Amino acid sequence: MTRIAPILLAVFFSLVNCAGVFAQDELPLIFEEGFENGAELWEPTDAKAWKIKETDKGNVFSQFEKRSKYEPPHRSPYNMALLKDIHVSDFVLDADVLSTHEDYGHRDVCLFFGYQDPAHFYYVHLGKKTDDHANQIFVVNDAPRTKISTKTTPGTNWDEQWHHVRIVRDTSSGSIEIFYDDMKTPVMTATDKTFLWGRVGVGSFDDTGDWDNIKLRGLKAEKH
Repeated sequence: MTRIAPILLAVFFSLVNCAGVFAQDELPLIFEEGFENGAELWEPTDAKAWKIKETDKGNVFSQFEKRSKYEPPHRSPYNMALLKDIHVSDFVLDADVLSTHEDYGHRDVCLFFGYQDPAHFYYVHLGKKTDDHANQIFVVNDAPRTKISTKTTPGTNWDEQWHHVRIVRDTSSGSIEIFYDDMKTPVMTATDKTFLWGRVGVGSFDDTGDWDNIKLRGLKAEKH
């Protein structure tokens, strides 16, 4: 093999990887939300735990009750607000989030996806310190949440600042990637094909947080 062959192979695989990034960037914009006109397009599990809050950066969607009145059928987060009427397969979900809870080991926010019903969905728990029940990707499949992460970090460094989070979902491979501030390198990954479509949402396990600038790009899917 000539010396140029390995170089050509490296260029080829680099282009393949870039193609995946470009494909994600080219997914059509389905929904964008800044909450300046309220939150009528969102369905909280407990509406009394959420409100529109005016800030110096404009309106935000604030989940202000630490533990809502919602009781899930299986061990899973208590605080969810789901986007109404939109189901997606492949998608990229972006959001800005401010954790408003006092600091402790399981200080968290969550994002939800592949949501079928209260007993069937995925979520990512972005927690202050990692353990088997914190700072992981989970599936709820008619049973208490189960960790499916193949990669995570020692913890999510919550402070009193806004942070940017992203989920990238590819249903053909089952890939799930989670990003936090750095949009080039995922902080968590998983591979799972249990749910190939569903709704998306935001919230926390049992803490509080504010949300803004939510953008959903992806492929719409029919509810089965």
